[in-house]
Amino acid sequence: MFDRPVPLPKSVRVYYEDVMGHPDEWAKKVIKEFKADAVTIHLISTDPLLDDTPVHEAVKTVEDVLQAVKCPVIVGGSGNKEKDPVLLEKVAEVAEGERVLLASATLDTDWERVGKAAKEHGHCVLAWTQMDINSQRTLNRYLLKRVGLPRDSLVMDPTTAALGYGLDYAYSNMERARLAALKGDEDLAFPVSSGTTNAWGAREAWMKESPLEGDYSWGMREHRGPLWEILTGLTLSLAAVDIFMMMHPVSVATLKELMQTLGGRKDVEVECEDWITAELS
Repeated sequence: MFDRPVPLPKSVRVYYEDVMGHPDEWAKKVIKEFKADAVTIHLISTDPLLDDTPVHEAVKTVEDVLQAVKCPVIVGGSGNKEKDPVLLEKVAEVAEGERVLLASATLDTDWERVGKAAKEHGHCVLAWTQMDINSQRTLNRYLLKRVGLPRDSLVMDPTTAALGYGLDYAYSNMERARLAALKGDEDLAFPVSSGTTNAWGAREAWMKESPLEGDYSWGMREHRGPLWEILTGLTLSLAAVDIFMMMHPVSVATLKELMQTLGGRKDVEVECEDWITAELS
């Protein structure tokens, strides 16, 4: 969710038009109607280039969301490198006792300030890097050793690139990190989060038709968009992603069904040797 109306692809916007501008109601809707497991609130109005909402006002939105739903909550800023650490520090203070995930700490911002706030008030930190395993290892070490953040309070976000826009690089980076962790690299042995909703940045996900003259038909964008998000998420699930931040309700439901199936659904009894021909209703 966002704390101010934002331009969204039409196929996504139709699901949220009645709650955009009201993050607490938006949170209720995605949990009750769309069966999300967690919610993410982006405080983009704090961006000095947008509304420049004061920090003390922005955190009230977080309080409203925390009161509205009883589920894991992720809180992100606007992406402003100077203001986000100050904002997340205040969020950590007002949300003490709720254990939210602060998104995020990065190497080019005041990661120490975010990490210390999380440690002091009992929250988790999303350590975000740009598809570089060495940068991820470095940031994780800083948070663990310089800040003293508990190991159970760190989640990695190695950056998600959409299908057709660098997905193979994102996959390889996440796979390398997970394999390194499985081989004993404790600096990379943490849950992985994916900004799967980045799939909507792909023009094939939201454009009505190809901008190239004489190009073949792309088909209905109402179908393409969710499929782009699903395929991006499913691919990264094979690279061991644990948390998927997504937008389209159909994408969420489909990926959840796929993950439950791959993980072994309790309501479907299938002999291991028959998995290839198994049919699910």
